[in-house]
Amino acid sequence: MTGSPTAAPPLRAHSPEVSAAKARRWGAFYYAEQVLRVMKGYGWSIFLYSVGQPAAYLFAMGVGLATLVDTNTTSVFFGGVSYIAFIAPALLISAAVMTAATEFTFPVMDGFRWRRVFYGPHASPLTPEQIAGGQIIAVTCRFLLQSVIYFVIVAMFGASPSGWGWGSVLVATLAGLSFGLPLMAYAASIKEDKGQFAMVMRFIVMPLFLFSGTFFPLDTLPVLVRWIGWISPIWHGTELGRVMTYGYGESPVLTIIHVVFLLGLAWLGWVLTKRQFVRRMGQ
Repeated sequence: MTGSPTAAPPLRAHSPEVSAAKARRWGAFYYAEQVLRVMKGYGWSIFLYSVGQPAAYLFAMGVGLATLVDTNTTSVFFGGVSYIAFIAPALLISAAVMTAATEFTFPVMDGFRWRRVFYGPHASPLTPEQIAGGQIIAVTCRFLLQSVIYFVIVAMFGASPSGWGWGSVLVATLAGLSFGLPLMAYAASIKEDKGQFAMVMRFIVMPLFLFSGTFFPLDTLPVLVRWIGWISPIWHGTELGRVMTYGYGESPVLTIIHVVFLLGLAWLGWVLTKRQFVRRMGQ
């Protein structure tokens, strides 16, 4: 007499099958958690670099240089606001971009070349896209945290008179991603460190910082260098930040262009990053 087929036993909560299914679904967040735990180990260094340095810049400019500028220049030159209110959004955006230049270069090289930390998770069900996504999620959390702290400092200086000033935190995060994701794709393509990242800092990051309308309106710069601002995530983010923090008057069309530019650059960087991660991990 043939018995009825026995039903398969239910899967245990921590069985390999269940763990693999969770990894396939939430792998990017699992990897982001690991990166954030590593960041926690040098949290004070992150704080001093990401917040302390820009805050010192803000204090020097707001208390030192701003006194001279406001005394000898009419506020109309800076959109009808004080000099510190003018530069505060630029420093907030620049801090995020500087962080992107750090987090999306050497850690990516470390993952592929030096300690090869990307390959361990890849031996699990995590895909290259999830590993890349987890790295991006963790750095995005850093953008948000440092921007919130920095914005509080800006508000304490009275440099954000608008009620929409908090929106500059989101703008800074978007600007950091729009610069960092294409850079991450480039870092993922490098197989030997020959000083490429130092060249990026010297010939890309610093010129963008200096020629993106950070300290003076972009249209006051010579025409020969003004184009640097037009292609710079710092300038597009700074202009949006000024709209948020003190109601900087600009055409709504130009505001839309800023948003589209930053989103488009971030999307392009994500597409290229995924492609490079899959290529480097052999899938």
